[in-house]
Amino acid sequence: AQFAALHGPALRASGVPERYWGRLLHKLEHEVFDAGEMFGIMQVEEVEEESEAEAAREVQRKKPNPGSELCYKVIVTSENGLQAANPNSIFLIDHAWTCRVEHARQQLRQVPGLLHRMANLMGVEFHGELPSAEAVDLVLEEMWRFNQTYQLAHGTAEEKVPVWYIMDEFGSRIQHSDTPSFATAPFFYMPQQVAYTLLWPLRDLDTGEEVTRDFAYGEADPLIRKCMLLPWVPADMLDLSSSTPEPPDQHYQAILEENKEKLPLAISPVTYPRDHIFRVYTDVQQVLSHLTHPRFTFTQSEADADILYNFSHFKAHRRLSQERPNVLLNQFPCENLLTVKDCLAAIARRAGGPEGPAWLPRTFNLRTELPQFVSYFQQRERRGQDNHWICKPWNLARSLDTHVTRSLHSIIRHRESTPKVVSKYIESPVLFLREDVGKVKFDIRYIVLLRSVKPLTLFVYDVFWLRFSNRPFALDDLDDYEKHFTVMNYDPEVVLKQVHYDEFIPEFEKQYPEFPWKSVQGEIFQAFTELFQVACAKPPPLGLCDYASSRAVYAIDLMLKWEDRPDGTRVMQPQILEVNFNPDCERACRYHPTFFNDVFSTLYLDEPSCCHVTRLA
Repeated sequence: AQFAALHGPALRASGVPERYWGRLLHKLEHEVFDAGEMFGIMQVEEVEEESEAEAAREVQRKKPNPGSELCYKVIVTSENGLQAANPNSIFLIDHAWTCRVEHARQQLRQVPGLLHRMANLMGVEFHGELPSAEAVDLVLEEMWRFNQTYQLAHGTAEEKVPVWYIMDEFGSRIQHSDTPSFATAPFFYMPQQVAYTLLWPLRDLDTGEEVTRDFAYGEADPLIRKCMLLPWVPADMLDLSSSTPEPPDQHYQAILEENKEKLPLAISPVTYPRDHIFRVYTDVQQVLSHLTHPRFTFTQSEADADILYNFSHFKAHRRLSQERPNVLLNQFPCENLLTVKDCLAAIARRAGGPEGPAWLPRTFNLRTELPQFVSYFQQRERRGQDNHWICKPWNLARSLDTHVTRSLHSIIRHRESTPKVVSKYIESPVLFLREDVGKVKFDIRYIVLLRSVKPLTLFVYDVFWLRFSNRPFALDDLDDYEKHFTVMNYDPEVVLKQVHYDEFIPEFEKQYPEFPWKSVQGEIFQAFTELFQVACAKPPPLGLCDYASSRAVYAIDLMLKWEDRPDGTRVMQPQILEVNFNPDCERACRYHPTFFNDVFSTLYLDEPSCCHVTRLA
């Protein structure tokens, strides 16, 4: 009963029939691995005609990795077959390797015996005792045909990053079938804090019958299944259109319902007397510490406040608009259209058509646009174009669970963990010469202030912030965080390079004399304006809600990339990477103590003229 109370919800979600639970508990408590009594692994060789065999051997010799392409099958060896009704017909499969993707290379290099075992399991040729770089690379590429995934439901953002695991030699030899004879599911056994895979039959099996599972389990759409099975069943998707028009209206309606956000009623804009002192209720420590403007005072009571400046997303807009329409907010209903990556890519197509605008890297929603992405990837491959991509969760910040890769298999499999988008990786970024390191990637953060949706009233803070990579940029070592990422301020071990905007501009102009910063920034501001124009172009939930009491602060992160124009000139094209709600303004406050006074004066007093802001729209 305790076991059912603790693990029942997970077992039910995985579809494990209750008739197995009792024996499962016994096997878990006593670590009973009895699959060997019921099953055997067979090595299968395709028998071919003599001439075909010769041709096949010729092809084999020309392969870059001339290993033996062995095929294995798992079959029922028990003399009496296997009965699905037997409560004992559930089996534990051990996990041979469990890791988070970013640690995989290091573990293969350092954990004794791991590379050897994985190479054997995956059929990768392995010579000598020491881990060779080639063997490591081959295992890292091949592992996407063996990986399975789960994630923990509780813990910090870091602890919730998906975990990938490879089943032991027995589990990894179970092949795919569209009509599988068995089901599998990962299972985390709390008392021992150990993860296993559970295996149970979907029907009765006779001796000699094959054990198979569905590698695209749970997906009914034939086209999506074909894409999901690509790592094992190669297919040509070039005839498919890679065009991604903006999703239909009901897509946005569904997001609104999923977010449980209630749209406000229309209200008249609030007017306060010129000398009114605003009572601010906030849980944002940086505001409490740095807002010193005489026309704002803090209150501990939400009910007394004129301004609610919340750290978390506020959803009860309908109730607020009915009960307290004159209370001002620090967010707009439906702003997830900007701050969640798949929505950002969707609304941006209003500016650039199905390919998206020039200021956003080409992006696909892996949940809804997988076939289009596969087609696009294969088209680029055929044309010999760069095919580096970056795979990101819809709404995790700080580069968590974000991966740069050229592997189509890896991207297809990442879709199985958390909802993700995949964006074209910027292969020719504008670099910045760091005297101590060399030419590195950098990104730029601007703070924008949205005063209203209709009419669109948008400001940008005059100071911007820079973040740098720590190693010279090159399109290799794709899992080297300090070469490919710029977010360094969350790891105490890592050097954080600080350059202030007023030092950066002259240095940038020295490195790129043909590109005065004023004109580069003009292009950046043009991109921001276009983004907010399309975000506000349609009524909610297709656009930001025009709520008269809403105001908001967003951070926009961007990079610059080199683009060749048809006339042969090279230009710096801004690339918007993401838009963040309620950004961390610690650096802003430290170096510009008036930051929140400027923000509040612009948004709530309508007095931007004496603040460090520029009006964009």
